[in-house]
Amino acid sequence: MENKKYTSSLFDFISHSPTAFHAVESLKVRLEEAGYCPLAAGETPAAGGKYYVTKNNSSLIAFRKGEDPDRGFLIAASHSDSPTFRVKLSPTLAGTYTRLAVEKYGGMIYYTWMDRPLSISGRVFVRTGGAIEERLLHVDRDLLTIPSLAIHMNRAVNDGYKFNPAVDLLPLYGGKGAKDLLALIGEELGVPAEDIVSHDLFLTVREPGRVFGEKNEFILSPRLDDLECVYTSLEGFLAAENDGCTPVLAVFDNEEVGSATKQGAASSFLYDTLLRVAGSREAYERMAEQSFMVSADNAHAVHPNHPEFADPTNAPVMNGGVVIKYNAAQHYATDGLSDAALREICRLHGVKLQNYYNRADLPGGGTLGSIADTKVPIPTVDIGLPQLAMHAAVETAGAEDVAEAV
Repeated sequence: MENKKYTSSLFDFISHSPTAFHAVESLKVRLEEAGYCPLAAGETPAAGGKYYVTKNNSSLIAFRKGEDPDRGFLIAASHSDSPTFRVKLSPTLAGTYTRLAVEKYGGMIYYTWMDRPLSISGRVFVRTGGAIEERLLHVDRDLLTIPSLAIHMNRAVNDGYKFNPAVDLLPLYGGKGAKDLLALIGEELGVPAEDIVSHDLFLTVREPGRVFGEKNEFILSPRLDDLECVYTSLEGFLAAENDGCTPVLAVFDNEEVGSATKQGAASSFLYDTLLRVAGSREAYERMAEQSFMVSADNAHAVHPNHPEFADPTNAPVMNGGVVIKYNAAQHYATDGLSDAALREICRLHGVKLQNYYNRADLPGGGTLGSIADTKVPIPTVDIGLPQLAMHAAVETAGAEDVAEAV
C-alpha cells in the first residue's frame, strides 16, 4: 500500500512539473501547505522557522532553522531539469507543413522522442500595463510530434543512423499556413501575441506515469531523472523530525548542462543561503563542521538485455534499494567517510542499499554533488534510484525503491 501511495503521488508531482519552473512551483505548493513561507530579502530567519528561497524560479532551497547552534546542516540535493529540446525565440518554420525551430538541452536519447505526443511548457514574459510579467505556460494538449522518416527512405535507420538535430528532430506543429506559435501562446495566456516579450519554452512529453510488470513492480514515466529524487527528497524533508539540526532541501536547475549557472549547483546559491541561515561567517563555519549532504540523482540499473555494460560486482537492480555511487575521479562525491555515515544511518532504519561503479573501461556521467562541494565543502555522498533508459523521453524504474528513498 505504501508503494502504491508513493508512486501515485510521484506521478502527480511529475505531471505537474513539465519543466524546472513548474517543478519549483510544485515544490512551493507542497512546502506552503506544510507551513513554509518565502524568506524575504533582508529577513533574518528565526530559530524553528520554516522558509524557502528561489533562484530564477527554477531552483529552490527550503530549510527549517535548527534551534541548537551547535548542530549543523543536513542537506538533500537534487536537480529540477531533465534533457529535452528548447524552443528558439522565433520558432515558427513555415513551408509545406509548419514546424518549430528547437535546439537540444542536455544529452537525450534522440530516437525515443520521435513519433510520440509532445507539447510545450515553460515560462513567458509578457508586457502588462508598462511592466514585464513572468507567467508559467503549459499547453495541456497533444500539440506536436517529431515524425520518423519511413524505413523505405532510410534503409540504414536500424544500422546505427546518426540523427542531425537541425534536420531530423524538428517537431511538426501544423499544416501549411498554421498560426505562428507566439499567437497560440498568446491565446493560451490571454494576451496579444505582440505583448510577448521573451520566453523559456521546452518540449514536453505528454505520456503520464504508469506502473507495469507481472506484479506492478516497475514504473514508467517521463523525467524520472531527476524528479524521482526531487520528490523523494521532498517527502523525506517534510517528514524529518525536529532534533535541533537544520534540515535543508536543495533543488538546482541546469545539472543536465553542467550546473555552471546562477541557479546551478556551481553557483553560490547554496553557500549564500546557508550563510544567511547561520547568521555570521563564524556560525556558518561552526555549523559546516557538523554538516552532511546527500546528493540525490538517479543511477543506472543493470540492463536486462545488456548486462555486459555493468560492473561485474557493483551492478544495481531495480527494486533492490537505494544506490550509493562511487567514482575514483570524484565525478561522484562519495568517499569512505560519507559512505560509512550513510550506511550506518540506513542500517539503523532498515533501508536497502546497493553499490554502483562504472565498468572500468566505460566513462560515466557526473552529477551535482562534487560541484556543490566546491562551494560548500562538507562530507557528501552521492545516491540515486536504479533506473533504465536514463535520458530517454520515458524512463523505467522500480516501484518499491520510491518508498526506500523516502
